[in-house]
Amino acid sequence: MNEKIILPGGAGLVGQNLVARLKDLGYNNIIVLDKHSANVEVLRKTQPDVLVECVDVSVPGAWLKHFEGASVVVMLQAQIGGIDWQEFVRNNVDSTRVILDSIRSNNVPYLVHISSSVVESVADDFYTRSKKEQEEIVLASGIPCPILRPTLMFGWFDRKHLGWLSRFMKKVPVFPIPGDGRYMRQPLYVGDFCRIIISCIEHRRGAGVYNISGHEKVDYIDIIREIKRATRAKTPIIRIPYGLFYSLLWTWSRFDKNPPFTTQQLAALSAKDEFEVIDWPGIFGVSSTPFKRAIDETFNDPRYSSVVLEF
Repeated sequence: MNEKIILPGGAGLVGQNLVARLKDLGYNNIIVLDKHSANVEVLRKTQPDVLVECVDVSVPGAWLKHFEGASVVVMLQAQIGGIDWQEFVRNNVDSTRVILDSIRSNNVPYLVHISSSVVESVADDFYTRSKKEQEEIVLASGIPCPILRPTLMFGWFDRKHLGWLSRFMKKVPVFPIPGDGRYMRQPLYVGDFCRIIISCIEHRRGAGVYNISGHEKVDYIDIIREIKRATRAKTPIIRIPYGLFYSLLWTWSRFDKNPPFTTQQLAALSAKDEFEVIDWPGIFGVSSTPFKRAIDETFNDPRYSSVVLEF
């Protein structure tokens, strides 16, 4: 399959998974544009025949030449964590304007935009604000495209969420849980999400906004227990008061400019969010992987479970 597919931000969690699955299906003209040099190198090692450029897509440059003759653009670039608002602006907002301009000027026929469920969240943090603005820019652009809003994702190459939690579990004598840990999540297996994106590409799904939530509701503490089971970890899980947990994160952020978990993310974790569950298996023609099986695939796959991205 030789149609040219451009993946801005394609060295992150979704991009690495999407490239692996596209390659398995026989796609052979994939171009990844990403500024995270360490994760770019990971992709080059795992997929050596994919063209990958280490570039900042928030700044116009020679990399825009790749959009000429492109058939599909999947916008994946996103600043997820951090404590610098301007990084969120550059990576979630400015980059989107640059890419949309290039799509228009090159008459790229098809776009898939990866938004986030946080645009409907009660949380108010840098990620939420910037993703809301990003989606508004896409909607105002006049470019018809499916807009996919995934909930918290996990799977191969997970550096920020369940992957980090599993590695943290192996390093500490006890695993702390804020409060009672009964924070309902709707985790989405990135393998399922990639199959949705591929369904959009292959069937040219039309314009619309789709809330892509995990079909199982799982409390945070039960997610941690499933990680412990799948990884065969021996670390005890303990609950600590929410206020103390918050203070520890705040102190951590004083010494780490890019902490893996922030007080803003803790607030988002404890927010009373419940996202719409639509029939995306029926809409996109893909199956929903049961949570327990997806956890096993995430941590026990012989090809990719041991590959770790950087923050």
